[in-house]
Amino acid sequence: MKKLALAAVGGTLAGIVLTAQLTGPLIAQEAARTKSTYEQLDLFGDIFERIRSAYVEEVDEQELIRSAINGMLTSLDPHSSYLPPEDFDSMQVQTRGEFGGLGIEVTQENGFVKVVSPIDDTPADAAGVQAGDFITQVDGESTLGMTLDDAVDLMRGPIGSEIVITIVREGSEEPFDVTIVRDTIKVKASRARIEGDSVVLRITTFSDQTYANLEAGLNEKVAELGGIDKVSGFVIDLRNNPGGLLNQAILVSDAFLEKGEIVSTRGRNPQDSDRINAQPGDLAQGKPIVVLINGGSASASEIVAGALQDHHRAVVIGTRSFGKGSVQTIMPLQGDGAMRLTTARYYTPSGRSIQALGVSPDIIVEQRPQIEVAAEEDARQQRFEADLRGALNNDSLTEDQQNQLEEERLAAEKAAELRNEDAQLAYALDVLKGLSVLENDAE
Repeated sequence: MKKLALAAVGGTLAGIVLTAQLTGPLIAQEAARTKSTYEQLDLFGDIFERIRSAYVEEVDEQELIRSAINGMLTSLDPHSSYLPPEDFDSMQVQTRGEFGGLGIEVTQENGFVKVVSPIDDTPADAAGVQAGDFITQVDGESTLGMTLDDAVDLMRGPIGSEIVITIVREGSEEPFDVTIVRDTIKVKASRARIEGDSVVLRITTFSDQTYANLEAGLNEKVAELGGIDKVSGFVIDLRNNPGGLLNQAILVSDAFLEKGEIVSTRGRNPQDSDRINAQPGDLAQGKPIVVLINGGSASASEIVAGALQDHHRAVVIGTRSFGKGSVQTIMPLQGDGAMRLTTARYYTPSGRSIQALGVSPDIIVEQRPQIEVAAEEDARQQRFEADLRGALNNDSLTEDQQNQLEEERLAAEKAAELRNEDAQLAYALDVLKGLSVLENDAE
């Protein structure tokens, strides 16, 4: 018994010694790291004091600190940044769907400002700014080396004032200037229209209004066509949609899914991860869906496209999307400012991350430039049996059948015009028509 007691004491002492051997270096490492961090903070304070006292010109101390904070955040990734009070207010207004500016969503690449996408029906859109354009100068001032926030501030100004931006565009040999008049940007987050017997849902951004606009527009156009049975399908147009609010992307995805995962987010710590599932209910009531994307489709747009693609609920058509697969959290700070911090990556239902890769469409369709053809020349090139002198009439059709054929011909001509104006949308409508035919045959 005495030997057992001694053995137990010996084991305890060995455990204490082993624990001390393991934890001692860890505590020392943590202490060294803490000391190093405080030394770096002391270094920052020393540099700040020297700038304030010895710089050739008097400096704005508050601006100096703001720049230091923003530099720390922007060094993490292109989407983390500091929002001073005025920028934080502007961002809150923007998510409500009305703000002042040019109407472009921008990011930073290779030191220059890059256009993610112009917003529909805005000054930038009217001036011909395109997704993928690089803005190298603003009113003659180079944007190279500027922070993204500084470049955005440079592009802001009084409504009605002019701004000249210099653009470098792939396919253009030389940079060129674009003059834009600043205006109040009123963004209707979603619009609906009818093309033939299909409903096209154009989503321009994911703001507080997006889902409400989408639902109202869809229901209105379905009723206009005479009910869901008269609708062949839906096109969800996400081209040049730079993203926006995560909750709105979830609501839009859920609108067309009956069940299953919509998106999952994974943070640094496992407890920060989340998974969002769809609730029963499909606004399209099972009708075929085609989603349109391009290089200007980013973030929330990619969540919607990825969710509908992974669940085989929609055919995705267009070109590869932008590839922004991270989630930013807005954290209010003292002094009425805030910071935008990347806190998680998001994943589509199949578990794929689109970060830097984008969503690949099921069918790649490039947008081709419009082709101008003179109507007279086009008519001269086409000759039909009915044009020949003395050709026999077709007496096998009733008047109603002839009228129906004429309506179909006019619809086909309209579709041909659309192919010239918007090849990607025309292709989407063709695919939708094919899916609708298969669906009707299955019934």
